[in-house]
Amino acid sequence: MERAPAGLRALGIVGRLEAAVGAEVVDAGDLEIMPGFRPDPDPRAKNRAQIAEFLPREAALVADALGPDDQLVIVGGDCTAHAGALAGLRRRRPERRLGLAWFDAHGDFNTPDTTPSGNVWGMPFAMICGRGDADLVGACDGPTVREPDAALLGGQVLDETESRMLAASGVAHFGAGMLAQPAGLAALAGWARAKAAEVDGLYVAVDHDVLDGAGGWAIQMPEPEGLALETAVAAVRTLAAAIPVVGFGATGINLDKGDAASTLGAVVALAEAALRR
Repeated sequence: MERAPAGLRALGIVGRLEAAVGAEVVDAGDLEIMPGFRPDPDPRAKNRAQIAEFLPREAALVADALGPDDQLVIVGGDCTAHAGALAGLRRRRPERRLGLAWFDAHGDFNTPDTTPSGNVWGMPFAMICGRGDADLVGACDGPTVREPDAALLGGQVLDETESRMLAASGVAHFGAGMLAQPAGLAALAGWARAKAAEVDGLYVAVDHDVLDGAGGWAIQMPEPEGLALETAVAAVRTLAAAIPVVGFGATGINLDKGDAASTLGAVVALAEAALRR
């Protein structure tokens, strides 16, 4: 995953985004992480010191790069990139109340106390909402989004405790099967219209394992029976029609594991649905 941003650049993502979105893309560059991956036996939060060091640097880059009305595009890496992106958006415009659409086959709502793996990339949604250990939550300025202003879309592979936490929270949940039906998209549109009266903007976080693994996507953790790309694009368009999108993030990509060209096309299609005005 740490090589995905450079790989997508080499495939021409910047030019493809400009053509798709119909706007200039100002490239603020990459953030160095060395090493990009390091084995760590910590059962609660692997590489927590490195992640806690990285997230404030990402937030600072985002805050410094954006103009008042610019839209943000972040390319990861793993899903912790979304936590730093939201911190930067809030630093740039602290008066705004932001909503969050979290597209992911997994919940990413674990904490160091609930995780079965210790992978912090299974925690960023919770961190954004202010849940978890103080060093990780503090590194991304959490909470940056209120739980009732957030939705999980396509989540289907949830740990038991994580599932219970989500069910007890204010987070809305739209499963992959539900979104594939007209009634599911109508329910999502209703949620978006209600949130539009309460939030000032929306950040769309896409872990591309939300897409059906049968599509041969180049992703880190493919899962079966996920969203068809067309369904995911329709869901993003539904959200963007109701709430101004201030940022879009693409994560979970591993170009060594599938069709890189079609995966780039999926990133661009989802970004266009979110950002084209």
